[in-house]
Amino acid sequence: MSTDPQSQLQFKIASEDWEFEQIHQLNYRTFVEEIPQHHASPERRLVDKFHAENTYIICLSGRRLAGMMCVRAKRPFSLDQKLPNLDSYLPPGRTPCEIRLLAVEKEFRSGYVFQGLMATMARYCVEHGLNLALISGTTRQQKLYRHMGFVPFGPLVGSGEALYQPMYLTQEAFEEHIAEFRTAANHQGPPPICLLPGPVGVLPEVSRAFKQAPESHRSEMFEADVRITKRLLRGLTQAAHAQLLLGTGTLANDAIAAQLSLDGRSGLILANGEFGERLVDHARRFGLKFEVVESPWGAAFDLAVVQSRLHRDPVPAWLWFVHCETSTGVLNDLDALKALCAARNVRLCADCISSIGAVPVDLRGVSLASCVSSKALGAYPGLAIVFHQNDIAPSPRLPRYLDVGVYAAGRGVPYSHSSNLVLALKAALKARDWPARFAELRETSAWLRARLCEAGCDLIGSDAGLCPAVTTWALPKEMSAARVGSELERAGFLLSWRSEYLRRRNWIQISLMGAWTRRDLERLVNSVQQLC
Repeated sequence: MSTDPQSQLQFKIASEDWEFEQIHQLNYRTFVEEIPQHHASPERRLVDKFHAENTYIICLSGRRLAGMMCVRAKRPFSLDQKLPNLDSYLPPGRTPCEIRLLAVEKEFRSGYVFQGLMATMARYCVEHGLNLALISGTTRQQKLYRHMGFVPFGPLVGSGEALYQPMYLTQEAFEEHIAEFRTAANHQGPPPICLLPGPVGVLPEVSRAFKQAPESHRSEMFEADVRITKRLLRGLTQAAHAQLLLGTGTLANDAIAAQLSLDGRSGLILANGEFGERLVDHARRFGLKFEVVESPWGAAFDLAVVQSRLHRDPVPAWLWFVHCETSTGVLNDLDALKALCAARNVRLCADCISSIGAVPVDLRGVSLASCVSSKALGAYPGLAIVFHQNDIAPSPRLPRYLDVGVYAAGRGVPYSHSSNLVLALKAALKARDWPARFAELRETSAWLRARLCEAGCDLIGSDAGLCPAVTTWALPKEMSAARVGSELERAGFLLSWRSEYLRRRNWIQISLMGAWTRRDLERLVNSVQQLC
């Protein structure tokens, strides 16, 4: 076990009583005993005069405070009292804040803690619209401050052994130095728990497979790996054929749209969320003829309406929909749509990007379906997967890269490929007991949703019609999803909230598509309860 005190560092916003107590003690040791700015006291603790208005960025080594600084945006600043006409020294048109009380325990003064505190502070400032940071920099560390982008201004302040140079750091200057800040902030700290819909946390065996030496896409070994991976995919989904393309789910859906463009007849697209609306965009870009049946976000399709449309003349030649609508978590009824389409001889196409690996998916009777290597399959992003029911021949009317028939005719590897991504996907498919995985997701999702509801969270949709791998939390107007998501990120949880469609609705999503433990989710619920 490492004895390096910097081997386990965590940077966060102070929130616990024991953290604040250690802040007062470190404040005393630094600004009374080491730098004589204040008078000694028998309690050996110093509560800052602006304590109630401070936001403390701290570095922890276990449960010990290794370093700290605080951010305060309320005027007057302490520099206002020391430097008359402070604004005349500053760049105009900025929203400033003051950074104070920088203190680092002596055994942590190698630079990592300071830079990590700076990175965390800068992220906090950007999220809160603060684009100019002011400090009183000790004269002993001027070279370091200048190296990190700080600009000195005005005369020295303070007295005796406690002399300081006023300095400011713009957001632009910080961004020029962000790489070294970020490296320090992430220095050997505990990795965050990834609860994103993609990229997802991967199992150790998937990571090991990915790190193997790359192979030629023309080698017999690679062709064998592709065959095995495709066989595993077909076994998981009951699909007749599977093709692996280098790309994302967007590419897989473009490949489906390309195939539909060969049909020439009109189709029907169902949309009840962001990704259903994207299918409409895919179809328009390929010049497809189609109608749209829309349902509200978070609501299931009205199957009676769909059936009525399929019985009108002309009967649509194809129907395209999203199985798991990731933007809300709604799981649309694949089996019911298969039955409706089979009754009218309509070609069914499905976006299964978020459902395969999260729930049992039977693609028998589905003409075309899209998927990806990441998300619920638990591998790395980079492979687009297209399933098809019937044999597909190459078409000179399609772009080569989007022609599924070219992949089928070329034994699955017509162009350069990535053995690393294929090996990782193969390892992910083999690592799971999929029936057990589906049962675990159902049970854990029900438990998580119940706990979040107890914490006062407003969740989208009813349990019966939802994918267990996606939980969508609608925040009240007075709580910003961006701020709550950022706070949870600082607590060690990566959740989905940055997508524009989530920001517009003030939603946060918790995804169980990757690797996690029940203990991780217990910690998440506790963090959510504290924030609420």
